[in-house]
Amino acid sequence: MTGRPERSRPTREETRRRVLSAAHDVFTTRGIEAASVADVAAAAGLTKGAVYSSFRSKNDLVLALMDEYVAERQREATALFDSAADADHALRDVGKHLVDAIHTGARWQRLLIAYAVSGQRDPELADALRTRRQRLRESLAAMIERVAERHGLTLPFPPDEAATVVLALSNGFAVEDSLDPGAVPDDLFGRVLAVLGTAGGATPGDTAMP
Repeated sequence: MTGRPERSRPTREETRRRVLSAAHDVFTTRGIEAASVADVAAAAGLTKGAVYSSFRSKNDLVLALMDEYVAERQREATALFDSAADADHALRDVGKHLVDAIHTGARWQRLLIAYAVSGQRDPELADALRTRRQRLRESLAAMIERVAERHGLTLPFPPDEAATVVLALSNGFAVEDSLDPGAVPDDLFGRVLAVLGTAGGATPGDTAMP
């Protein structure tokens, strides 16, 4: 007589992925402030203890989702920049991709913006958000500098300021699209980035704006 096959317990990483996926769905549907860790656990089919085994708090969970969202956008932008023949096409492609992401995830991005603003009331959370934002700007600035060097562009701003401009545009477009769907044309971000990329003066061989 054979016994029942033992059910393998999910690994720590599998549990973490289940929690993050459920948290994204719950937060997007109910809002970050209104949702609880218990809501996330129920959606993931886990206990609260299982959630807390991977994340110390709801804030920790949101920060992890924020990190993943940013990392994915950067991976996609890097791939587009690396595959483009010239800066103009790269900037337009990246801009269109970012607008596509805004259109499909406008509510999530708007929730993250609201969460970051309200988080300033909590010193520990505010510090964590500020540190992440600084790392993001540094990473984006390095990418901008690399693209400028590769394509021989003279930037109209220092790379760190250009990174701030790009982030502000992304957040602003997300809010506009959320308040008035369709207000942000698919190619608008790309056109703005292309203008910024040529405003500092294109060198011979660069693709100029038509």
